Amino acid sequence: MVGTSFKQNLKEKYGITFKNEGLLEEAFTHSSYVNEHRDNKYRDYEKLEFLGDAVLELAVSDYLYRHFPELNEGQLTRMRSNIVRTEGFSVFAIECGFPDEINLGKGEEKIGARSRKTLLEDVFEAFNGALFLDQGMEAVESFLQLTVYPLIDSGEFTDSRDYKTDLQELLQVDGPIKIEYQVLEETKQPSNFKVALYVEDKKISEGEGHNKKAAEQVAAKVALTKYEKE
Repeated sequence: MVGTSFKQNLKEKYGITFKNEGLLEEAFTHSSYVNEHRDNKYRDYEKLEFLGDAVLELAVSDYLYRHFPELNEGQLTRMRSNIVRTEGFSVFAIECGFPDEINLGKGEEKIGARSRKTLLEDVFEAFNGALFLDQGMEAVESFLQLTVYPLIDSGEFTDSRDYKTDLQELLQVDGPIKIEYQVLEETKQPSNFKVALYVEDKKISEGEGHNKKAAEQVAAKVALTKYEKE
């Protein structure tokens, strides 16, 4: 269960005290833990993750719109994608001390799921979903002002390169070439996609991400690196 010291840290560092601590517990409870404690009727974080994903996308979109008026729609979209990708939110989860508070089943604990980036991203989203339900959007914004927004302002996410488009332009400079992305693996919990990139039916690279589009971008980036070295 979420520890007292962690709750104290939330209060002192971020000014957050949950009115409904049940929401806080739910945000840190993995489905594997629920399955191993069925008699206690715990709830896992999946629904809060769903809500938190939408809350964070709206909050980040609003922030980018207001603070980067010089960027066009495409640039804003790519920048937002860089921020909300697995690597971004998992880093914030670690900085906030989330990993140690996650309630995991013994099997997931054994395979090291606590440090899995996709799981940490899910928990970060679930936490913000819980915070939104408990205290509203203003509280979420205040939390992001102390965690996510400073890194945005520092230029951490200004690499807005669209690797899929760049790869397509590189390969099709002399004419049309068949480029195809195929899903190799999809897992619901934690949410993760693995795709393979094929060029003229030849497998060139693979990529993983928290959704299909993110995985495709990773695969395209890997392929671009290969081609640029040739």
